[in-house]
Amino acid sequence: MTSIITNVAAMTALQTLQATNKMMEENQTRISTGYRVANAKDNAAYWSIATTMRSDNQAMSAVKDSLGIGAATVDTAYTALDSAKDVLNEIKAKLTTATQDGVDRTKVQDEISQLQAQLKSIADSASFSGQNWLSIDTSSGTYNFHKPVVSNLSRDSSGALSIGTITVDTSKLALFDANTANSSAILNGGVGGNTSANGVTDGTNTAATATAATVSMGSATTGLTLDVNDTIKFDVAIGTGTTAKVLTIDQALVNSTLGVTDGKIAGATAMASVMNAALTAAGVAASATASTAGALSLSTTATGTGTTITVSNTDADAGTAISEIDITDPSISSADIKRLLNAVDNAISKVTAGASTLGAIQNRIDMQTTFVSNLMDTISGGIGTLVDADMTEESTKLKALQTQQQLGVQALSIANSSSEAVLQLFKG
Repeated sequence: MTSIITNVAAMTALQTLQATNKMMEENQTRISTGYRVANAKDNAAYWSIATTMRSDNQAMSAVKDSLGIGAATVDTAYTALDSAKDVLNEIKAKLTTATQDGVDRTKVQDEISQLQAQLKSIADSASFSGQNWLSIDTSSGTYNFHKPVVSNLSRDSSGALSIGTITVDTSKLALFDANTANSSAILNGGVGGNTSANGVTDGTNTAATATAATVSMGSATTGLTLDVNDTIKFDVAIGTGTTAKVLTIDQALVNSTLGVTDGKIAGATAMASVMNAALTAAGVAASATASTAGALSLSTTATGTGTTITVSNTDADAGTAISEIDITDPSISSADIKRLLNAVDNAISKVTAGASTLGAIQNRIDMQTTFVSNLMDTISGGIGTLVDADMTEESTKLKALQTQQQLGVQALSIANSSSEAVLQLFKG
């Protein structure tokens, strides 16, 4: 049926042309933006995933920056320790020279003093972005030796984010500590500054009944580490008017008693064991014990009313700090200088160990930086797979749609011209 009211062919041609035009608009949008999923209406699931991963990738970029700051901080500390090692080697050489008879120790000390000042300068200068791991101050009581370096960002199956870190333990790196009571700083000395001699205090107790006399010796809950030149000494006397015997605790005794190699006494129980070894070595009839709270006590093995036990002359000797070496005193013998040489050599060993630790951390940070960079590239590639447009495919579609559009226009033109043919039926 031919109708001038309803032109079905034109309607069909128009619908086809409109569909083609819509597809062309989508195709041109993809070509101009480079995305096949530019917003949520294109594909809600892919758009949501891509948006989240873009956010994570941006955070990963911040992680990479943090790794860069951490690497620079570690590099700064490593460079300073390496320089400090060289200076300590120079001090060791000067002390070796001073052992020779006829050497002017005053002039040697002048050189050593300059080297000591250089060590302090190196430590004070080893700062990056406000962080200095070599020249510290633990007097506030809140100082934390564990320094975190942000290393990764992860998201679990529930979508929760977590931040990973590489933790650097700086407790064995510090060269100087403004808090002189801290025994861990390499060039400060050892156990000096502890007024209670790390759990050993003077005291006297007399048994009131036929039981052993016991004297409280303080607390040793935190533990300590004795270097090769560190000692703790105290006198113990059993009974009134008896001669006190001197007990000495040094690194050799600690190592042999506890089976360690670094002179570390982990706490009160370990300290009691070391004290018992010292009591046995000195031939004192007493024993040391530690309570669950860490309090140390010393008891006589003899019993009887009126039995006394006395602890006196408690002293903690840290040896000589590297920063305080002075060989100009005429009373200093070659044996004393050799003792100083041992102290310097021990400091060199600690600095070398610290530099080795930092070297391992440098390597790990480098590997993590490379991993994060590669991971960011992988995530970017994954996002592209989800939402990027294939330009080769889109250009091919554009050519086809342009042809379809031209054919649609032609078909619509033909459909519209069919009504004109009806006029010919009414011509005479």
